[in-house]
Amino acid sequence: MPRNKKERISFLGFSSYYRQHLKYFAIHARSFYRICDKQAAFEIIQERLQAYDKLKYSLTNAPLSLIPDWKLPLKLQIDECGYGLDAALQQVQIVNEKLYEGPFCFMSREIKPTEASYGVAFPCLGSGKTPLLSLW
Repeated sequence: MPRNKKERISFLGFSSYYRQHLKYFAIHARSFYRICDKQAAFEIIQERLQAYDKLKYSLTNAPLSLIPDWKLPLKLQIDECGYGLDAALQQVQIVNEKLYEGPFCFMSREIKPTEASYGVAFPCLGSGKTPLLSLW
């Protein structure tokens, strides 16, 4: 667990570098981004410990990323909760003589407070300047 502000920013920078390969990145990192503000007090609470463990697990156990085969169909999987939006672009390919459905790109971001009031369908469609598919 990062012990001071410099370590928190370093950990977030490292994990942000791999964000497009990590499922639910924005949801897990949400707790850490909130405490990087100058006025924010750093308290080790259960939510942050769980978020740190989930990010650490995601970094060390990421699924096998595929190289897209543009001749095969793609599958867009979208997951939305009250405070985050996650999407994965997946494809079924043959890996080591077995069928494997795996991702080759993730997108994850926190839902803005103004977007949360629109309901479930709005974030999935993409909002204003950042429609979902333009992020790829």
